[in-house]
Parts: sequence; structure tokens; C-alpha cells
Amino acid sequence: MLDPEKLGELEIRFLQPYQATKMYLCPNCNRDIPPGTGHYAVVPVDAPDLRRHWHRGCWDSRKTRGAKR
Repeated sequence: MLDPEKLGELEIRFLQPYQATKMYLCPNCNRDIPPGTGHYAVVPVDAPDLRRHWHRGCWDSRKTRGAKR
């Protein structure tokens, strides 16, 4: 899910560090998001089973990668 906007409307929630109790894998960088790390949960409204957890920096920079070339 490198371009989640293709899935339609998204619900984007920031999870505070105290809310992040599990390990997740960021779909952008394929690195772990350890428990206790604030991050975004990105949920397609029409396909909530495709929810993914993103590092804050990965989510914020997803539109600019490759744009500098």
C-alpha cells in the first residue's frame, strides 16, 4: 500500500506513544514500528481490513519521494 489514496477515502489517526502497544511494520520503509512509538494508522474507509501503520516521517514524506528527480 505505497499509494493508499488509490483505495479511496482514508481515515488517518495518529496513535500517541502510550496507545502504541504492539509491533507494526511500516509499508513504506519495511521497518518495524516498535511499541511506544507514535505513528499513523491509515484505514481505507471502504476496506478497513487494509489498515496499515506508518511511521510519521514515512507518511509525511510519501508524496515527495521521487519528486526531486
